[in-house]
Amino acid sequence: MFDSPSASKFYLQKVLSIKDMVKQAEHLREKSQKMVFTNGCFDIIHPGHIHYLHCARQLGDVLIIGINSDRSVKKLKGALRPIMNQDERVLVLSALASVDYITIFEEDTPLQLISSILPDVLVKGADWDVREIVGKEIVEAAGGTVIPLPYQKGLSSTAIVERILNRYSH
Repeated sequence: MFDSPSASKFYLQKVLSIKDMVKQAEHLREKSQKMVFTNGCFDIIHPGHIHYLHCARQLGDVLIIGINSDRSVKKLKGALRPIMNQDERVLVLSALASVDYITIFEEDTPLQLISSILPDVLVKGADWDVREIVGKEIVEAAGGTVIPLPYQKGLSSTAIVERILNRYSH
């Protein structure tokens, strides 16, 4: 996928298998690093994502992102999604300074991943009802916090797709 060894190396530094991410989380915990976790499809990276991830990173020492696999996105969003495949989505996310680690999960929700990592802070957009945030109980039971971050209206991948379709359908 990458034309240059340096791009591949950069990508590989931040992207870990779930197994390796769990080991890294244990290492970070031993070093008393405050881990922030968020998850999502991140299908089309837009200004809302950039702002959200920057704010999430400010809540701790390390920001870990769990992204839905292509199969998972398709199941959640429909047959026409994702727009960008998981390798493309991970590459874009790995280029962001606010992102420290990325791991891909196959399940419909990141519950198993959150249970394995046990982040100190679990973050989702405020468009999610706090009571419905997957992993909330697990994180809080372990002494962590769940923080909803402001949602930037109109800046979703779905809204962007609709904007594009509207421009070309007239």
